[in-house]
Amino acid sequence: MTETAYETVPAVEPAAPEARLGTIVMKFGGTSVADPEKIRRVAARMVAAREAGARVVGVVSAMGQHTDELVALAHAVSPRPKPRELDMLISVGERISCALVAMAISDLGRDAISLTGSQAGIVTDTAHGKAKIVDIRAKRIHEALDEDRIVLVAGFQGVSTAYEVTTLGRGGSDMTAVALAAAVGADACEIYTDVDGVFTADPRLVPRAQKLHAVSYEEMLEMAASGARVLQLRSVEFARNHDVRLHVRSTFTDEDGTWVREEDERMLEKAMISGVTHTVEEAVYEVRGAAPAELFGALADAGVNVDTVIQIGPELVFSAPLEDRHDAGDALGRLGAAWEERSELGKVSVVGAGMRSHPGIAARAFATLTELGIEPRFVSTSPIKIAFYVPRDDVERAVTALHETFELSRPEAERQHA
Repeated sequence: MTETAYETVPAVEPAAPEARLGTIVMKFGGTSVADPEKIRRVAARMVAAREAGARVVGVVSAMGQHTDELVALAHAVSPRPKPRELDMLISVGERISCALVAMAISDLGRDAISLTGSQAGIVTDTAHGKAKIVDIRAKRIHEALDEDRIVLVAGFQGVSTAYEVTTLGRGGSDMTAVALAAAVGADACEIYTDVDGVFTADPRLVPRAQKLHAVSYEEMLEMAASGARVLQLRSVEFARNHDVRLHVRSTFTDEDGTWVREEDERMLEKAMISGVTHTVEEAVYEVRGAAPAELFGALADAGVNVDTVIQIGPELVFSAPLEDRHDAGDALGRLGAAWEERSELGKVSVVGAGMRSHPGIAARAFATLTELGIEPRFVSTSPIKIAFYVPRDDVERAVTALHETFELSRPEAERQHA
């Protein structure tokens, strides 16, 4: 049995029809606001969008590696910081960025206002460190837009139903941006980052990887779940459910990036495979002596994000992010079942909507690994993905070879769309 589970997303009250016209959400990652010069460049980009006629909502991440530095500081003070206090600490990075960008926009002659997640009306559940958005009360954002202001919202955070500051987990600013785009009825959500878009493989491993002009929501979900770190998984799920068009593009050029949108025939005609992704930031757990309901109930109660699930007779195998290692170990220890963590494995995935209509993808993928002398330890599939768990030392070779097998370096892999 294999399964990729995605979060159930909350209902978002649709915006009034007049709010839809000309509204865009522009999200900028940490590398985009890493220093004063880059902050001024981001401000200029937002001002240019406003002067072109769009109503602009900006979402910014913390500067550079600021969040990682704050997490390291917390762990230097306490070996296991309390989640509530950690959220109080690490939520400040985005607030700093917001205020600085708003200052830079004002210097360019445009009115701007910076808002924390709670001021922007982002309401979450009570799970510190990985909270989920349950409601968006965007009245203050609408009022500021009506006053011809550029609205800056601190990403990655909200206020819980218990009135506590919460954070949304790694990549949470993506989720902030997409949820706000749905709430204000934006025409599109632009995700600005330090790469030019979504590629057929990680360009650091495969220099000939091609930038994709378009991918479907389903393909992007599988790619995000399989290691592509351009977009947070939950944000893609939210975009699909609320029909928010995403445009992943570079902060540092004016070139178009990659559109994430509903699948159409033009996209399918261009290539069977969208890309080859990989991750070495998951641990695989082999568990014996536990009933599935008992096991996954315990993991859910501990807040562990389970990805791949495989059942082999009485043995259950699942994967989870390395950041959930402590919670997973605690949950498994309380169960009293026999278990083993396999952290020496990496995951390599072949993703493409064309798999549904083109037989032989699995045969070619397995043949490629056999030629390399790589024997996968576990394999999981979905209608548009095949994932192999292989030794970490073999991940790079596998990605490169599979990329060549499916001819993803050819210009046709770009998948032009109208």
